[in-house]
Amino acid sequence: MPFTREQLIDLFTYHAPTPDQVEDYQAIRTAALEFASVICEHTPASADQTVAIRKLREAVHIANAAIALEGKF
Repeated sequence: MPFTREQLIDLFTYHAPTPDQVEDYQAIRTAALEFASVICEHTPASADQTVAIRKLREAVHIANAAIALEGKF
């Protein structure tokens, strides 16, 4: 099994942010919003634009997980 039970519990447990992490989350959201705006301003409304925004959202979610899990995974 690639994950131990303890690792799975850690992966699926809510991790309340520390004050330092709140700043990190905000920096990521702010940068993602700016990039999303650039994507929307410089690409035509299309399925590809939608996917680009979706992938950016996914990147934000994964970056947030890296913060919450403190780089453990």
